[in-house]
This record gives sequence, C-alpha cells and structure tokens, in this order.
Amino acid sequence: MSNPANPAILQIKALGFPWATIDPFLFCAYHDDAYPVANAELGPAASLAGRDIGQDFSRKDGWSMYHGEQVPGFPPHPHRGFETVTIVRKGLIDHADSLGATARFGQGDVQWLTAGRGVVHSEMFPLLDQTAPNPLELFQIWLNLPARNKMADPHFTMFWSHDIPRHVAVDAAGRRTEVAVIAGRLQASVEAVQPLAPPPDSWAAQAESDVAIWTLRLEPGARWTLPAAAGEATRRNLYFFKGDAVSVAGEAVDRHAAIEVRAQVDVGIVNTGAEVAEFLMLQGRPIAEPVAQYGPFVMNTQAEIAQTMADYRRTQFGGWSFDEAAPVHGRDPARFARHPGGREERPEAAPALPV
Repeated sequence: MSNPANPAILQIKALGFPWATIDPFLFCAYHDDAYPVANAELGPAASLAGRDIGQDFSRKDGWSMYHGEQVPGFPPHPHRGFETVTIVRKGLIDHADSLGATARFGQGDVQWLTAGRGVVHSEMFPLLDQTAPNPLELFQIWLNLPARNKMADPHFTMFWSHDIPRHVAVDAAGRRTEVAVIAGRLQASVEAVQPLAPPPDSWAAQAESDVAIWTLRLEPGARWTLPAAAGEATRRNLYFFKGDAVSVAGEAVDRHAAIEVRAQVDVGIVNTGAEVAEFLMLQGRPIAEPVAQYGPFVMNTQAEIAQTMADYRRTQFGGWSFDEAAPVHGRDPARFARHPGGREERPEAAPALPV
C-alpha cells in the first residue's frame, strides 16, 4: 500500500515470515518463541509429538524447534557471499563454525558474521532454566556483499550488549525514545552517536553505503523525529513489530507492518497507542548488482552458484571439527566468544541491555 498524498511514505506492507527487505538487505527473520521450562538436555520439557522434527516452524504452543531435534535451532549449514547480523533480545544462541570458533551470546548481544567465501555454522537455542519459561527473541538479518567482497575471508565479530551505543531522547512531555545503534551513525539533535566498527569486508564498512541498523523503543505517547539519511540513493524500511498503534510521517498505522519511508527527509514518529512501540530500522544504499541465490548461497551469477556448490561438495568450507552435530555449550549461562586460533573474549560483568 502506498499513499501518493504522503510523499514521506513510499509503501506499507503487512509483516510476514520472513520480513520483506530491500537491497542491500536480502532477508530478515524475526523469531519470538515462548519456550517452556527446560529439560536436562537443554531442550523443552514438553512433548514433541505432532511436530515435524527437523522442519518444525509450526509455532505450536507459541514455539518451534526449527531444524533442531533435541535443542531448538539451526544445526550446521553453509553460507557464502553475504553476511548475517543476529540481534538477540532475549535468550541465548550457541554458535559453532567450520573455522573452529564457538560462542554463547544473547540478552542484547549482536553477532555479525561475514560468510564471504564460505563458512558452515550452527546456531542452537539452549534452554537453561528448569524452573521457569525460556523466552527467545531475535532478529537475523542477511546483508549482501558486493561482488568484490563475496570471496573475502570469513570473519565474525561480537557486539556485546553493554558496548552497543544507545541514544535516549526525551520529548516535551517527558516521554522517552531509546535507540540502539548497531550500525550507521545517528546524528541526533545535539549529539552524534557512532556505532561499533562493522567487519572490514562488509558493505557497511564502506563510507558510501549509508548502512544503518537501529532498534527504536517509544514509550506510550512518545514523539521522536527520525533524522534524514546522508545518501541521496539510500533506502529505508521501518518495521513496526511491537505495540498497538503508531503514526509515521502523519500516517496512522494500527497493525504491524514494514513501512518504507523516504530516507532523504526527517520522519516524525509518534506512539499513539497504549503500549510501548518498537521498530527495527534497516537502511542502506543499494549495492545494485545482480543477485543469484540458491538457499544459503548468494552470488551474482548462476555460474558462480554452480561453482559454489562444487566448492562446498569438495571442501565442506573447512569441514566440521566438533564431536557433536549441533554443539551446545553446557549449563553455565556465561556468555563468551572463542575465535579461530583460540583468542577468547567475555563481556564485562555489566547488566545486559535491550536492543
């Protein structure tokens, strides 16, 4: 749906699964699973009868097993030619990959993985609490790579929750808007919020890309102005995914939706509902190259896809060095990242913050 009477709004679409995206983004999946209490194997203490185990996207009882058999999640699978940006708002992800890296992250952390020339990774959702529910909420965003970087070395970066820059704006009525700046500089009214550095081969690392990934949280009644983007060719989507009613550039929106706004103008946002309103914003200058995709492989031509499949059959993108097919990292809730070569990092002992 578009409104020619409102030039700031280009189109409004209902949210599905996955969410529709625009170049340079390829895909955005929003997972919001109400997992029950855990069993001793870090899975749900509930019957799995009636689920298509290995392909369970049913949301039966408010949750899915996805491709997991005992622990929910996504066992080892390959990627080439793009990046995943995984924003975990609630719960934990256990990561393992063909480079030998492992990680446990969540509770506001972000993992940014450049698949480049090829990586195999697993993303499992361990359930740790055996006395209370184990909610999981996350976004996974696929960001394309330009042709010149599709065969870059794989690289993963952790943005720990307490390191992610945040901006808090208070309107004239004292109502707050909080913005978590995962990528892309935010020029607020009196301050500039600089993001953490993206991986070196990312499209987001190119100054001309104008890539931004922000989450917005508006209290009931809050007003905030989304500042115009820097680039003339930049495109911008606002995903309204929590709350009951908002106004965007004067347009009333009373259902969850993907709202493409004109990036070159300031856009006023008002939470007109009784609940907190939340948005994910994805913006960037299009890469504007041909896209050839076959499942988890994204290249520029079908010949490159064929070569990718041949490379994967031959090399398995480094193979799998773990004893388990879908590793999970025990009952200790401590978050960590262990990089190829053994370097380890752990977030400081600071409270996790929402994204």
